[in-house]
Amino acid sequence: MKVGVLMGGMSSEREVSLNTGKEIVKNLDKNKYEVEPIVIGKGEDIPNKVKGIDIAFLALHGKFGEDGIIQGMLESLGIPYTGCGILSSSIGIDKDMTKRIIRCAKVKTPDWIMVKDAKNINFAKIEEIGYPVVVKPNCGGSSIATSLVKCKDDIVEAVEEALKYDKEVMIEKYIKGDEITCCILNKKMLPVIAIKPRAVFFDYTSKYDDDGADEVIVRLQKELHEKVERMALKCYEALKCSVYSRVDMIVKDGEPYVLE
Repeated sequence: MKVGVLMGGMSSEREVSLNTGKEIVKNLDKNKYEVEPIVIGKGEDIPNKVKGIDIAFLALHGKFGEDGIIQGMLESLGIPYTGCGILSSSIGIDKDMTKRIIRCAKVKTPDWIMVKDAKNINFAKIEEIGYPVVVKPNCGGSSIATSLVKCKDDIVEAVEEALKYDKEVMIEKYIKGDEITCCILNKKMLPVIAIKPRAVFFDYTSKYDDDGADEVIVRLQKELHEKVERMALKCYEALKCSVYSRVDMIVKDGEPYVLE
């Protein structure tokens, strides 16, 4: 079987994707698979690049990688691929839409507002949510252009920075607590991972520097684990995910809140 590992892409997370792809290529069993690294860039003839592969292993991040576009292209070419399908991918990359859907499914998530213009910000609503807040591109990832804002004076600058990467910006209530990530494979939750950044805020540096954060498997108390698992599976089902997904949460005073 010929496995094409698609990496790179056109988003702000290109470098992260390239690193992901290299790790996948390194760890796939060469005795079982013929592995072909496929680096995607702007203006590439993608149909020709993926020609001849039996399956696409997606290591693409962000727009054109996790938003349903490459998934739709591969489906039109009749090439199977790893991960979620077109619908759940396109919803899952949109933080606002994701939060709307999971809140309808009775999943707790921090309050938020959306902004499209740095000159038209509802400061009264932000005051209602309460500082500090997290400002981030709606369809971004890897905490790029994501800021922890503690007062009104810094909001505009944070929004302007986030708007460089997306047309919409989310301003979300910051909940200080223990960060965990929950991976689901074929509707079954894998061990919960605790994320312990060395900095106050889990930003891009904390995520990708070698000593930026510790990520370890954690055993939660039984009641909390059941609650976390229930919420993660609710998200998986509400967003119509398939094969695998990851749900990021903050736990405060024994109560989990889904971030994305």
